[in-house]
Amino acid sequence: MPNPMLAQKIVWLVLLLLFVAGEAVSVGLTSIWFAAGSLAALVAAMLGANLVVQIVLFAAVSALCLLAVRPLAARFVNGKVQPTNADRVIGAEALVTETIDNVKGIGSVIIGGIAWTARSEGDVVIPKGTKVKVLRIEGVKVYVEEAKEAVQCSVSH
Repeated sequence: MPNPMLAQKIVWLVLLLLFVAGEAVSVGLTSIWFAAGSLAALVAAMLGANLVVQIVLFAAVSALCLLAVRPLAARFVNGKVQPTNADRVIGAEALVTETIDNVKGIGSVIIGGIAWTARSEGDVVIPKGTKVKVLRIEGVKVYVEEAKEAVQCSVSH
Protein backbone atom coordinates (compact mmCIF):
# COMPACT_ATOMS: atom_id res chain seq x y z
CA MET A 1 0.00 0.00 0.00
CA PRO A 2 1.45 3.41 -0.98
CA ASN A 3 2.35 5.91 1.70
CA PRO A 4 -0.60 8.38 2.05
CA MET A 5 1.68 11.17 3.31
CA LEU A 6 3.88 10.83 0.23
CA ALA A 7 0.79 10.92 -2.01
CA GLN A 8 -0.43 14.10 -0.27
CA LYS A 9 2.94 15.76 -0.78
CA ILE A 10 2.93 14.82 -4.45
CA VAL A 11 -0.64 16.13 -4.89
CA TRP A 12 0.22 19.49 -3.27
CA LEU A 13 3.42 19.77 -5.33
CA VAL A 14 1.55 19.01 -8.57
CA LEU A 15 -1.16 21.56 -7.65
CA LEU A 16 1.51 24.14 -6.84
CA LEU A 17 3.17 23.61 -10.21
CA LEU A 18 -0.18 23.72 -12.06
CA PHE A 19 -1.22 26.97 -10.37
CA VAL A 20 2.18 28.59 -11.03
CA ALA A 21 2.05 27.45 -14.66
CA GLY A 22 -1.51 28.74 -14.98
CA GLU A 23 -0.44 32.11 -13.62
CA ALA A 24 2.54 32.23 -15.96
CA VAL A 25 0.25 31.61 -18.93
CA SER A 26 -2.52 34.02 -17.94
CA VAL A 27 -0.47 36.81 -16.28
CA GLY A 28 -3.74 38.11 -14.91
CA LEU A 29 -3.42 37.33 -11.20
CA THR A 30 -5.92 34.51 -11.51
CA SER A 31 -4.30 31.53 -9.79
CA ILE A 32 -1.32 32.84 -7.82
CA TRP A 33 -3.47 32.81 -4.65
CA PHE A 34 -3.99 29.08 -5.00
CA ALA A 35 -0.29 28.55 -5.61
CA ALA A 36 0.40 30.19 -2.24
CA GLY A 37 -2.23 27.98 -0.61
CA SER A 38 -0.74 24.88 -2.24
CA LEU A 39 2.70 25.84 -0.98
CA ALA A 40 1.38 26.25 2.57
CA ALA A 41 -0.39 22.87 2.38
CA LEU A 42 2.76 21.24 0.97
CA VAL A 43 4.83 22.59 3.86
CA ALA A 44 2.19 21.35 6.31
CA ALA A 45 2.25 17.90 4.66
CA MET A 46 6.06 17.83 4.89
CA LEU A 47 5.80 18.64 8.61
CA GLY A 48 3.39 15.74 9.09
CA ALA A 49 0.04 17.56 9.42
CA ASN A 50 -3.05 15.50 8.65
CA LEU A 51 -5.09 15.97 5.46
CA VAL A 52 -7.82 18.07 7.12
CA VAL A 53 -5.23 20.56 8.39
CA GLN A 54 -3.63 20.68 4.92
CA ILE A 55 -6.96 21.40 3.22
CA VAL A 56 -7.95 24.05 5.78
CA LEU A 57 -4.52 25.67 5.44
CA PHE A 58 -4.80 25.62 1.63
CA ALA A 59 -8.22 27.31 1.75
CA ALA A 60 -7.25 29.85 4.43
CA VAL A 61 -3.95 30.93 2.83
CA SER A 62 -5.55 31.13 -0.63
CA ALA A 63 -8.43 33.24 0.71
CA LEU A 64 -6.14 35.53 2.72
CA CYS A 65 -3.85 36.10 -0.25
CA LEU A 66 -6.83 36.82 -2.47
CA LEU A 67 -8.40 39.26 0.01
CA ALA A 68 -5.17 41.00 0.98
CA VAL A 69 -3.29 41.31 -2.27
CA ARG A 70 -5.88 41.26 -5.07
CA PRO A 71 -7.26 44.82 -4.64
CA LEU A 72 -3.76 46.30 -4.41
CA ALA A 73 -2.43 44.26 -7.33
CA ALA A 74 -5.48 44.98 -9.48
CA ARG A 75 -4.94 48.71 -9.01
CA PHE A 76 -1.39 48.46 -10.33
CA VAL A 77 -2.09 45.95 -13.09
CA ASN A 78 -5.38 47.33 -14.45
CA GLY A 79 -5.32 50.93 -13.27
CA LYS A 80 -3.14 52.42 -15.98
CA VAL A 81 -5.27 52.88 -19.07
CA GLN A 82 -3.32 54.52 -21.84
CA PRO A 83 -5.33 56.46 -24.37
CA THR A 84 -4.65 55.43 -27.93
CA ASN A 85 -4.19 57.68 -30.91
CA ALA A 86 -7.74 56.80 -31.93
CA ASP A 87 -9.07 58.18 -28.62
CA ARG A 88 -7.63 61.58 -29.52
CA VAL A 89 -9.86 61.67 -32.58
CA ILE A 90 -13.05 61.80 -30.50
CA GLY A 91 -14.27 65.39 -30.34
CA ALA A 92 -12.06 66.50 -33.23
CA GLU A 93 -13.36 68.33 -36.26
CA ALA A 94 -13.03 66.70 -39.65
CA LEU A 95 -13.74 67.46 -43.28
CA VAL A 96 -16.06 65.17 -45.24
CA THR A 97 -14.17 63.97 -48.33
CA GLU A 98 -16.90 61.61 -49.57
CA THR A 99 -20.61 62.19 -48.93
CA ILE A 100 -21.67 60.27 -45.83
CA ASP A 101 -24.75 58.11 -46.45
CA ASN A 102 -25.38 55.32 -43.96
CA VAL A 103 -28.01 53.67 -46.15
CA LYS A 104 -25.59 53.36 -49.07
CA GLY A 105 -22.72 52.50 -46.70
CA ILE A 106 -20.46 55.26 -48.01
CA GLY A 107 -18.60 58.17 -46.52
CA SER A 108 -15.18 59.27 -45.43
CA VAL A 109 -13.52 62.11 -43.59
CA ILE A 110 -10.01 63.43 -43.09
CA ILE A 111 -8.88 63.88 -39.50
CA GLY A 112 -5.38 65.18 -38.92
CA GLY A 113 -4.35 64.18 -42.41
CA ILE A 114 -5.64 60.61 -42.02
CA ALA A 115 -8.62 59.24 -43.94
CA TRP A 116 -11.33 57.48 -41.93
CA THR A 117 -14.46 55.64 -43.00
CA ALA A 118 -17.34 57.68 -41.61
CA ARG A 119 -20.99 57.23 -40.74
CA SER A 120 -23.39 59.89 -39.56
CA GLU A 121 -25.09 59.87 -36.23
CA GLY A 122 -28.83 59.53 -36.76
CA ASP A 123 -28.54 58.35 -40.40
CA VAL A 124 -28.38 61.91 -41.75
CA VAL A 125 -26.78 62.36 -45.18
CA ILE A 126 -23.82 64.73 -44.88
CA PRO A 127 -22.47 66.17 -48.15
CA LYS A 128 -18.83 66.31 -49.21
CA GLY A 129 -17.02 69.43 -47.99
CA THR A 130 -18.99 69.70 -44.73
CA LYS A 131 -17.20 70.18 -41.42
CA VAL A 132 -18.16 67.52 -38.90
CA LYS A 133 -17.38 66.63 -35.31
CA VAL A 134 -16.32 63.09 -34.35
CA LEU A 135 -18.60 61.60 -31.69
CA ARG A 136 -17.26 58.08 -31.31
CA ILE A 137 -15.27 55.31 -32.94
CA GLU A 138 -16.56 51.82 -33.64
CA GLY A 139 -13.94 49.57 -35.16
CA VAL A 140 -12.45 51.47 -38.12
CA LYS A 141 -15.39 53.86 -38.52
CA VAL A 142 -15.92 57.24 -36.97
CA TYR A 143 -19.44 58.42 -36.22
CA VAL A 144 -19.90 62.11 -36.83
CA GLU A 145 -22.40 64.94 -36.78
CA GLU A 146 -22.31 68.29 -38.55
CA ALA A 147 -20.14 70.75 -36.64
CA LYS A 148 -22.01 73.61 -35.10
CA GLU A 149 -20.75 76.90 -36.44
CA ALA A 150 -19.24 79.07 -33.76
CA VAL A 151 -21.30 82.19 -33.14
CA GLN A 152 -19.14 85.27 -33.55
CA CYS A 153 -20.08 88.05 -31.19
CA SER A 154 -18.52 91.46 -31.14
CA VAL A 155 -18.90 93.70 -28.19
CA SER A 156 -18.98 97.42 -28.90
CA HIS A 157 -19.04 100.20 -26.40
